[in-house]
Amino acid sequence: MIEDTKLSSSVTIAQYRELEARKDRKEIAKFVQDRFSERYIKPLHGSSKDSKHGFCTMAICCLMIEALESFWHGWSDTKGKSRKAFHHFFVRCSKQNLALEVFSPIAEDFYKGVRCGILHQAETTNGWRIRRKGLLFDPATKTINATRFHVQLGQALQIYCDTLEKSDWDSKIWCNLRKKMGAVIANCSPQPERGIT
Repeated sequence: MIEDTKLSSSVTIAQYRELEARKDRKEIAKFVQDRFSERYIKPLHGSSKDSKHGFCTMAICCLMIEALESFWHGWSDTKGKSRKAFHHFFVRCSKQNLALEVFSPIAEDFYKGVRCGILHQAETTNGWRIRRKGLLFDPATKTINATRFHVQLGQALQIYCDTLEKSDWDSKIWCNLRKKMGAVIANCSPQPERGIT
């Protein structure tokens, strides 16, 4: 039954609907924190230091940026919006004084060389480099410290969840979250198979 589908390790669709019906901002914010942490933050904390790889870390970070932006904006998906998601994300980091703001002026280059490079070619392009040591970003060599980037992304998630908890139920951030969660729940329903081309 679809209502038993887990949206996080501890919240099913039915439980999420109950939280929404109660307008339980604190518990929904906690659910969002858990959902993102389970998928994008904790998996890289549990691995041994030797088994971690910067490219895997940055691939996960890119997935999380798009997912997080779809929550901020209430997008059902990011089809045709990926570029915009990265621009919005880095601008928001600037407004929130997060270290990731350093990428705001070069969001387009990051999108093409890091996000698209890793997710489409399994490598960075346009001279970008990924490491797990050094500065968060070295503009002279276009080198990203994936470990530091990942930590900063966790801070961006925390700000989102804190903002949810402090905002009114009928605020834009909550309307967008409910819109996105409607799409998440709809994606849990089996769709009729279509011919593969």
